[in-house]
Amino acid sequence: MKKKRSPILSALLSIIPGLGQVYNGQMTRGFMFFVAVILLVPLIAWKGETRLYAGILVFWLWNIWDAYQLAQEKRAPAVVGIVALALVIYTMGWSATGIRLDRLVEDVGDIKPLVTSLLKPRLLERDIETEVGRVAVQIPCSEDPPAKEAPPAEGPHLMLISNSTCGDPLEGRFVVEGRNFRPDTFGSLWWVDEIGMEWRVRQEGRYITFYTDDQGNIRRMVIIATEPMPEARGKGPRPYHIEARVQHEVGSPHLSETFHLVLEKMTETIFLALMATTLGIFVAVPLSFMAARNIMGGNPAGMAMYYATRTVLNILRSIEPLIMAIIFVVWVGLGPFAGVLALAVHSIAALGKLYSEAVESIDPGPIEAVNATGANLWQMIAYAVIPQIVPPYLAFTIYRWDINVRMSTIIGFVGGGGIGFLLQQWIRLLRYKDAGAAVWAIAVVVAIMDYVSAKVREAVI
Repeated sequence: MKKKRSPILSALLSIIPGLGQVYNGQMTRGFMFFVAVILLVPLIAWKGETRLYAGILVFWLWNIWDAYQLAQEKRAPAVVGIVALALVIYTMGWSATGIRLDRLVEDVGDIKPLVTSLLKPRLLERDIETEVGRVAVQIPCSEDPPAKEAPPAEGPHLMLISNSTCGDPLEGRFVVEGRNFRPDTFGSLWWVDEIGMEWRVRQEGRYITFYTDDQGNIRRMVIIATEPMPEARGKGPRPYHIEARVQHEVGSPHLSETFHLVLEKMTETIFLALMATTLGIFVAVPLSFMAARNIMGGNPAGMAMYYATRTVLNILRSIEPLIMAIIFVVWVGLGPFAGVLALAVHSIAALGKLYSEAVESIDPGPIEAVNATGANLWQMIAYAVIPQIVPPYLAFTIYRWDINVRMSTIIGFVGGGGIGFLLQQWIRLLRYKDAGAAVWAIAVVVAIMDYVSAKVREAVI
């Protein structure tokens, strides 16, 4: 006969969360209540979210009521306690992760250039022709400044309209005009020193740009000697050129350099995943038998090997390929070899687990029949196990290759080679159209791999 519990005593004991539940024989329930409170209360105090104590108070009162009901062989509706705890946890999570949904609307303009560029990948391009006009100046002025250059009779050229051909750093002003450039075309201005170093002309923090008119002329512009003049202070006169550069596309569209680079790196990515998967197979197959209870069971030595193998596989599988890639990049250097090793180690762990579970789920009948003939362990595996596991092994292997193709694009961000390394470089350099080509290549290859692997798995299972 079940011993009756005192509802009042249960409620009083539950002043310490979970103790009343333990008193009523609900050990797991009481332990969970106690752990929930003992973890959340210090966390709330640490974060300073005092308003969340209201949720803890509601849960605490419900915990007392629940213990009182358990003593009467009833259960309090769990929804109250679950909702109270959920509100506390998710409120803290919302605050800790800095979620601000308003920024999705307010800052939408910041993402438009990126999205637009990604939707217009640089797959085709036309040759670029650059027209350059230049004029010589001197900074700072010398006792014998250079004479003003006469403009050429034909071709694009830049003319110095101001009387002086020299100026002081941060103070010199030059007035220029351009002639005979391509009409209605965008252009930019540059400083070039005597050794060929060049800088964009900038004033008040902005680069100076222009459009030629319908006659191909550049309107009169005033250039203040602010850049690259700071390094000219305290030094003798140095020659510079002011250059006007006008670029335009010529010829018919053709496959871009970005396309060929993406194709090369995407091929590298596929082979990176293939080599990692292949290396993983060679190690995972023997480990899978050692990690299968129905193969290794029966004696203490076999079970010890089973638990050891399982432990190693679980540890390796718990480490993300990205972390492994960083380790191998330090070990063997940047490049696809580090990516192959990182994915291979993770593939060993993942395939070892999947393969071993396939071994454990086989029909035991053939194993018993082979063992009855007096066959040893290796004969039993060869004639009773392998014929049953070939289809799932093939399916898991193809699926893993598919996963490795996707993973290889991520480990490239830390130097593991492949298309990911190229993608992160383009993103950092704000070359979004080039990055768009890489993103589309990844999407297409992953979609094809997913379709093919699904069809193959259907065929072999």
